[in-house]
Amino acid sequence: MTDAPSSSREQILEMVRGHLSTELEVSPSEIREEIRFREDLDADSLDLYELVMELEDAYGIAMSEEEAARIETVGDAVEFVFTRLPGS
Repeated sequence: MTDAPSSSREQILEMVRGHLSTELEVSPSEIREEIRFREDLDADSLDLYELVMELEDAYGIAMSEEEAARIETVGDAVEFVFTRLPGS
C-alpha cells in the first residue's frame, strides 16, 4: 500500500501505468498523461471501474460515479488523486 501523504504526481502516474499496462496489456512506456482511456487504450467501463477501485484503495480517497465519468485521460486520473491527498 502506498504511503498517501508522501505520494508525488510521478508516483501516482507510475501506479496508474502499472495497473493499466497489466489490465490492458499495453507497454507502460505508451501510457502518458495525455492518453485517453477509451479512445487510445480501448478501455471499457469495467477497466475504468477497476482502476478507480485500485486508486481508492491505494490512496484512501473516494470518487463518485459523476467524478469518475469526467476522467478521460491518464493525467485526469493522476490529478484527481493528487489533489485529494492530504497536504496537497
